[in-house]
Amino acid sequence: MKKEDIRIIFMGTPEFAVETLKRLVENDYPVVAVVTQPDKPVGRHQDTLQPSAVKQYALSKGIPVLQPVKMKDPDFIEQLRSYHADLQVVVAFRMLPEVVWDMPRWGTFNVHAALLPQYRGAAPINWAVINGETETGVTTFFLDKDIDTGRIIKQKRFAITDEANVETVYDGLMYLGADIAMETIDDLLAADGKIPTIAQEDMLLPEGTVLLPAPKIFRETCMINWQQSAKKVYDFVRGLSPYPGAWTNLVSPDGRKTVLKIFKTVKTNGICLKDSPTETLCVRGNQLFVKTADNWLELSELQLSGKKRMQARDFLNGIRDIEKYTLE
Repeated sequence: MKKEDIRIIFMGTPEFAVETLKRLVENDYPVVAVVTQPDKPVGRHQDTLQPSAVKQYALSKGIPVLQPVKMKDPDFIEQLRSYHADLQVVVAFRMLPEVVWDMPRWGTFNVHAALLPQYRGAAPINWAVINGETETGVTTFFLDKDIDTGRIIKQKRFAITDEANVETVYDGLMYLGADIAMETIDDLLAADGKIPTIAQEDMLLPEGTVLLPAPKIFRETCMINWQQSAKKVYDFVRGLSPYPGAWTNLVSPDGRKTVLKIFKTVKTNGICLKDSPTETLCVRGNQLFVKTADNWLELSELQLSGKKRMQARDFLNGIRDIEKYTLE
């Protein structure tokens, strides 16, 4: 089958998905329609509707856009069926019912930002960094009835450096995801849809491997536990930076609490360990340190509630006697 003869429906919502859609369009793969989330209310009064990044790109290219509220809506199903798609490609979208993913003759494959079966779930990039992984990747797999459990088609690996935050890994996987999607489609074209796959339960994993989940991240998920090791706090902060951002409560000497977001920390070698008057926060010059369960950690980039994100030296200029404060 030739490339120009295939009919593709693309499903996705955020910026992460746009790169794959863009690659399809720029390489002349016929994308006959795009499915994305309904426009999201934004603004102080939630009176402005913001289209998804995928919708904005699709409309700029003249591609029809479908935005169902419910994926099982009969009108949506009928409209989707009318495009007679050979294949559906999903990147960073919602769970699909069988009536949708089983519709095309070649099925529906998803690009997942992890090396399945590890990190099934909504936030695989965040959790890989939070857990201190040194490697992650992208996986294409055919959808089935459960979340992220389908038969694996291809995988590509991506190194996570010790300094990388979630934004760095996100950007890397966004482009790698586009690469693997294109390769998967080309393989399908060459084999008329009949390509080899492997069940996730048959994947060869190192002995003793524990499968870790990647659940959706909520505000309470992002609160820092200072009773952990410095390494765990360090990874936790970079796994949530810059968005949604790890946070803690800054407690003043009189007990007032203010939310403090922390975007970057720096590992130390026991600096201030014996010199801190409160054994919680410590200042040395224009550097700010916090005590964890086993070591001190430098707080490098912070944002006090109602203020702008700033370097620690600027933060220290705005608060007197910071060593009398605590974090919780």
